[in-house]
Amino acid sequence: MAITSSQRTAPPRAGAWGLLIIVVLAVPARAADWSVAPALRLRESYSDNALLAPPEQARGDFISEISPSLVVHGKGPRLRLDLAYSLQQILYQRRPDRSNHQLQADANGELLQDWLYVDARASVSQQNVSGFGPQALDNLAVPGSQSTVQATQISPYLRRHLRGLGSAELRYTHAEVSNGDALLTVKTDELLLDLVGDTGAGGLGWDAHLDRRQTRNRRQGTRQASKAALSLRYMLSSHFNVFASAGYEREAYAAADGAAPGGRHWSLGLGWYPSNRSNIVVSAGKRFFGNTYAVDANYRSRRINWSLGYHEDISNTPAQLLRLSAGETANLLDQLWSGAMPDPQLRRRRVDTFMRFSQLLGPDVGAVNYFSEHYYLQKQLSLSMAAATPKSTLVLGLTATRRTAQSKIGIDSLLLPDLSAALEERTRQLGASAGWNWRLSSRSSVNASAAYGAIESLGLGRKDRNLALSVGITRTLQPKLTAALDLRRVQHSSNRGGNYRENAISASLIFQL
Repeated sequence: MAITSSQRTAPPRAGAWGLLIIVVLAVPARAADWSVAPALRLRESYSDNALLAPPEQARGDFISEISPSLVVHGKGPRLRLDLAYSLQQILYQRRPDRSNHQLQADANGELLQDWLYVDARASVSQQNVSGFGPQALDNLAVPGSQSTVQATQISPYLRRHLRGLGSAELRYTHAEVSNGDALLTVKTDELLLDLVGDTGAGGLGWDAHLDRRQTRNRRQGTRQASKAALSLRYMLSSHFNVFASAGYEREAYAAADGAAPGGRHWSLGLGWYPSNRSNIVVSAGKRFFGNTYAVDANYRSRRINWSLGYHEDISNTPAQLLRLSAGETANLLDQLWSGAMPDPQLRRRRVDTFMRFSQLLGPDVGAVNYFSEHYYLQKQLSLSMAAATPKSTLVLGLTATRRTAQSKIGIDSLLLPDLSAALEERTRQLGASAGWNWRLSSRSSVNASAAYGAIESLGLGRKDRNLALSVGITRTLQPKLTAALDLRRVQHSSNRGGNYRENAISASLIFQL
């Protein structure tokens, strides 16, 4: 691979500055409810195939990890901050040592009351470079096909309610996505205006959307994109509405013929809201790349949540990596436990603990955000479910994704020179995962997870499959000391060779400081 995991990764940069600006400006207005949880994890592991190599090249290795972390949640009248940061220092017996920074941060601040706001997001994570070949599930057994990705976004905006007319929002967003080797570096500036009509309790509603975006890429230069849309909606009853939209759009990439694709678009849809805990919204329309369809369905009860979605859109790697929220699994659990645990800070701490110890791979498994400079048409179906009883929690996820490159053929030849230029221009992915947690007692729990992912190159006929199984037990030894023991098995197969398997065991101590 052209992009390899470096021994040391750069610390988070611009995103942290955006979060710091929000805290400095918003906290003095009124104290927020803060929750600060520092921790230290010590983990000792053994892998019988630390490089995820074929059987004849497999070598075992003992791996030690020292990982301090900090989780911060703050919520007040003018500030919301969620931040999780960890530093992994990984020590190998047979390889050079490595260190990794990991960050997930999301904040919103009100700078001028009822007028000026700002959002900021930041992420530092290790990503698989390609959807094909060895796929690292964590940062311990690394095959050399990972790269550290930094994604930052800061977005100040004006929002104002216009009495008798509706509301207006003017937003500016600056976003950057880059990796440690600087081969994938994209900067985006976007100006967006949203107008929403005030319709009171019902009747005919409307909204207008204007969007202009400039994208800068060192290999492709600067490109402009724009979109304008007008939407109408009508309430048929308290549970049904219909809506329609029309407009014009132009995308920021060059198609195979060199032209910037775009054109008129329209859509029609129907929404059904049988209760405040469930809804189904469907729509169909036409855009410059063809007919489009969308479905969103959600259901929430005291013990079970599920969501179903299908969407078609033009996307790219930076846009996918800018999805910086805590993830669908954490959001499902937060909603699921909202009835039993009204205190949001206590609920968030339980979600964090569950995610840390349960070894879940999440409902997004299988949708590999491989590195590419292509814009592609993505069609994705996703289904996720979380169910809880007083002693157990079960999370299931399924995704099916198809991507078709829309930009010039061979554009990734410099980004991934070791791969065929056509390998990732048309792909189909399938992912499924299940995670289960059982509380044996107030101090002990058992965790199990299974994940399957498959990716196929529709142009070259290559198909890779990945299966991961894990089981573990955790026990609270003291109020601030937890021990964990985990077993894992990973299998990878491909019709082009390079099959491998890995078995690993790890023991951990987690100190809540």
